[in-house]
Amino acid sequence: MKTSLSKSRYTRYCQCPKALWLSINKPEEAVIDAGMEARFAEGNVVGDLAMQLFGDFVEVTTKKDERLDLNAMIAKTREEMARGTKVICEASFSHVDGDESNYCAVDILKKTPNGWAIYEVKSSSSSIDTDATDEDFGKYAIDIAYQKWVLEQCGVQIDGTYLVTLNKDYVRQGALDLQQLFNIIDLKELVANEYLKVPAQARQAHRVLAMTTEQPSVLDEYCHKPYACTFWQYCTRELPVPSVFNVYGGKGRGGFTFAKKLQCYNQGIVSFEQLQSLSLGNIQDMQINCTLNGTNHIDKKGIQDFLDTVTYPLYFLDFETMQQVVPQYDGTRPYQQLTFQYSLHYIEHKGGELKHKAYLAPSDGSNPLRALAEALCNDIPMNACTMVYNDMFEKGRIKEMADTYPDLAFHLMNIREHIIDLLVPFRKGYCYTPAMGGSFSIKSVLPALFPDNEELNYHNLNPLVQNGGHAMTIFPKIKDMPAAEAHEAREALLAYCHLDTLAMVRVWEKLEEMVK
Repeated sequence: MKTSLSKSRYTRYCQCPKALWLSINKPEEAVIDAGMEARFAEGNVVGDLAMQLFGDFVEVTTKKDERLDLNAMIAKTREEMARGTKVICEASFSHVDGDESNYCAVDILKKTPNGWAIYEVKSSSSSIDTDATDEDFGKYAIDIAYQKWVLEQCGVQIDGTYLVTLNKDYVRQGALDLQQLFNIIDLKELVANEYLKVPAQARQAHRVLAMTTEQPSVLDEYCHKPYACTFWQYCTRELPVPSVFNVYGGKGRGGFTFAKKLQCYNQGIVSFEQLQSLSLGNIQDMQINCTLNGTNHIDKKGIQDFLDTVTYPLYFLDFETMQQVVPQYDGTRPYQQLTFQYSLHYIEHKGGELKHKAYLAPSDGSNPLRALAEALCNDIPMNACTMVYNDMFEKGRIKEMADTYPDLAFHLMNIREHIIDLLVPFRKGYCYTPAMGGSFSIKSVLPALFPDNEELNYHNLNPLVQNGGHAMTIFPKIKDMPAAEAHEAREALLAYCHLDTLAMVRVWEKLEEMVK
């Protein structure tokens, strides 16, 4: 049976052989979320820009019936090399050894005085002073080492192996500067170490491809490193529900990490009944006991201590952001989250009426940040108590606005200094119900506290925008929509963000009821 190995299949094998087998034999079992699809699209945008790094180039990508024509790409690559083309993009090679075919396409193949250099382009980001020996680059070295091996099997002399990433320190001013936008990192040593492993690992990968029988799943660190496996749900489908992997992880060294969960799993301690005899941590033990006993945990004193930090006027704030991989506006960086919308429910005095304000930036493709920052300063007065859910996000965006617009910094930082976090009473374990499932995100807490409240059901919103990922994706597209579609999308954004802050109001009210 002839088997074909590509660089994506090779790297998948290196992370988990079972994942490689499933990707060929049961691809329908993979769970690919919207975030992953967005990252694929981002990679295409970054790859297209990187092609221009070294001036004139020839791209050999060829399609037939909407699919890549690999044979044509391989032939074109040879033609361009013979012609003396100095930069070839998507340069394609295949080496056949008996029934084993090894294929790869090099993002950028550049001629050097002593041969050719491989440049692997990734949409990830790094700093200017990045240390090329950092273990974080090991996952990329695996990919590049395989490419080098295939090319050398085809008789190509490789003179350099490089990683191209976005420079997260680059701040756009005027026209896009590709030389500043990208970092080029020499991975010579890391690739040399991985290169020695390629022949044996490639043979093993071919054996996996040739298997007709599915092997048992073996859970380990590689299920989430270096990438989250899309077959996690499939491989854990026979575990009890809930299992050790549903226990709240927590933060920091003292948290119940994935490694600790694996340790329990390998010892056969998987169900909550089995975990009950262990001491995993206060919140973890509380989660397990509440789940097994079907009870809620309410720490009235802890909740009251949190509520005592609330003052009036009281504002409930939520941001929506878009994340542009390549900076589109002056003063912005790769992957910077640009706030384009906020919702603001507020109560001016204790017992007062609940009111609402909202801001949604124009959908004309302009930088939304300045006008939004000004509106925020107008809508939230100095020294006002502002409640958010998971304050690191909103505080981070406000700090970026303050750094960008010094004339607004005093007011913006005053808002930031008066933020209180509604996540606190849940993260500290003051309030827990089994329905939260070990998660304290607002999307878990809300339905747990209000299981039958249609007013707070995100699924009742316009399907265009029912979560933050939808909002982030749709806003930049509105400028290119017909008027009717653009209006519907903007209304959907306003409704979604409105529900985010209304949800906070209702959760806060529920906490007040609990202590009464």
